[in-house]
Amino acid sequence: MPLSFCIVRKQAGSSRLLPPWSLLSLPPMPQFEHDQIVPFQGSELNKKQQVSDMFNRIAYRYDFLNHFLSGGADIWWRKRAIRELRALKGANILDVATGTADMAIMMAKELSANQITGIDISEGMLEIGRNKILHLGLEKKISLQTGDSEAMEFPDASFDAITVAFGVRNFENLMRGLLEMRRVLKPGGKLIILEFSKPKAGTFKQLYRFYLGVIAPAVVQLFSKRQAYEYLNKTVQSFPEGASLLAAS
Repeated sequence: MPLSFCIVRKQAGSSRLLPPWSLLSLPPMPQFEHDQIVPFQGSELNKKQQVSDMFNRIAYRYDFLNHFLSGGADIWWRKRAIRELRALKGANILDVATGTADMAIMMAKELSANQITGIDISEGMLEIGRNKILHLGLEKKISLQTGDSEAMEFPDASFDAITVAFGVRNFENLMRGLLEMRRVLKPGGKLIILEFSKPKAGTFKQLYRFYLGVIAPAVVQLFSKRQAYEYLNKTVQSFPEGASLLAAS
């Protein structure tokens, strides 16, 4: 599956953003089409709660599904994103929607970062990530914690860089999440977003549709609930990509 790669640098002297609790008194944030898509139709839970529940259910299969659905390209793109941060020395990095901590672990191995903090709303995913980190002896360099990407419990300008790998589609309100990441990013810092996208070329587009419409659902159903795949497919189709995502950021 093709991917979108978005890099945003926060300008030095950027105006201070309001803390997350004050956002409650602001007018409603603009919403994108994918913000309305939820994993479980008919559920009384909001999107954030449903996404947490879905990832708790598929946590032990998540790494396989992510690699399979991207055709292994997710690993290459993570490495490509990390190269953008190699100039940072002794940096504090935030990995939003860290999941099972693949991105955080890769950064700990390849960057001379001081500390990497990963947040996610799924405790099931974080538990697998913590086990990986402990097994690799990286617990002094990486810390994982439950956290809401749209209301982070960090002071303004806390991080030199922020990464989000395949997570922004799951925000309940994309704009609120982008504003929060901008708030906790230091002036001059980098925000790097990786996300699935749709191909534009004719032949590849047809192969992509066949893969996504026939092969992927059959394989995914052997390992996971079909709702998770359907949710992924719908959010990929409706997510703003490329220039549209960059404009929103």
